[in-house]
Amino acid sequence: MNILLTGGTGYIGSHTAVVLANAGHSVVLLDNFCNSNRSVSERINQITNQMIPCIEGDVRDTGLLVKTLTEFKIEAVIHFAGLKAVGESGQEPLKYYDNNVAGSISLLEAMKQVNVKTIVFSSSATVYGEPQYLPYDEEHPLNPINTYGRTKLQVEEILQDLAKSDPQWRITLLRYFNPVGAHESGLIGEDPNGIPNNLMPYIMQVASGKLPHLNIFGNDYDTRDGTGERDYIHVMDLAEGHLAALSFLQNHQGCETFNLGTGKPVSVIELLSAYEQACGQKLPTKLAPRREGDLPIYYAKPNKAKEYLGWMVTRGVADVSTSSYRWQQMRDGLAAS
Repeated sequence: MNILLTGGTGYIGSHTAVVLANAGHSVVLLDNFCNSNRSVSERINQITNQMIPCIEGDVRDTGLLVKTLTEFKIEAVIHFAGLKAVGESGQEPLKYYDNNVAGSISLLEAMKQVNVKTIVFSSSATVYGEPQYLPYDEEHPLNPINTYGRTKLQVEEILQDLAKSDPQWRITLLRYFNPVGAHESGLIGEDPNGIPNNLMPYIMQVASGKLPHLNIFGNDYDTRDGTGERDYIHVMDLAEGHLAALSFLQNHQGCETFNLGTGKPVSVIELLSAYEQACGQKLPTKLAPRREGDLPIYYAKPNKAKEYLGWMVTRGVADVSTSSYRWQQMRDGLAAS
């Protein structure tokens, strides 16, 4: 199958490109590189031993999308392109609605023009908001508490309306929990600009000496060790979930939603300890006050994905930590050369 990945050189997009290419699909990447690096496409080529086309462009450029979809005879799209920093989304809401919502509409307009009606959408567990019960299943009420989550929910609603309007559309909405880890080669992984928003890349920058210590925001939650617990899913398991979702769509029309998570929450201390074991050193930490809006615990109920997609995670926290450390060593080596 010929598949276009918008945001294809980003963290999740790059790992999914590898999984799809290794499964025999023809992959095309499109990215404006606002939160990724052009060199990622070269490293994807190195991992897959293929020359995967990479188009520089923006999903808001409908004309470019029509040209790309036509030129490469695209049959399905996986839509990763989107801004994702929760804090920034509250400070610059117009930027987020323009990129995430208007960009998605532009993509769907282009797909409609060339009659490509199969899409996997990169959504987020942030659409659920504060838990009314745990674990979150796909029927949990949707009430996002930040701008980023609201942009994801708006795109979900657009896609659901699109599927109702035309039965030819084949759509899956994949709600991610907390992607972590890196490809086993150490050639690609999470590489955020500036100070990381997420726990694992922050830990990695402390380990490499770029940041002085890890702030632990609260140790008095009602959890196993007092620190917050999250559903950390290895990025390669997540990437394989996209392959499974595409396979599902070959035999299913309409719009279906799936949680992609482990179903097993891990605490800040547990993730930190696993990384310390992988890198062989104790990392400096400081206790800080709880952050407003942080939940004590949240995690997925991934049963639906197992039943309908035949997908489940195969990697644990040790795999997350060893692959992240390998990726950190590669990045530090590139920075030193």
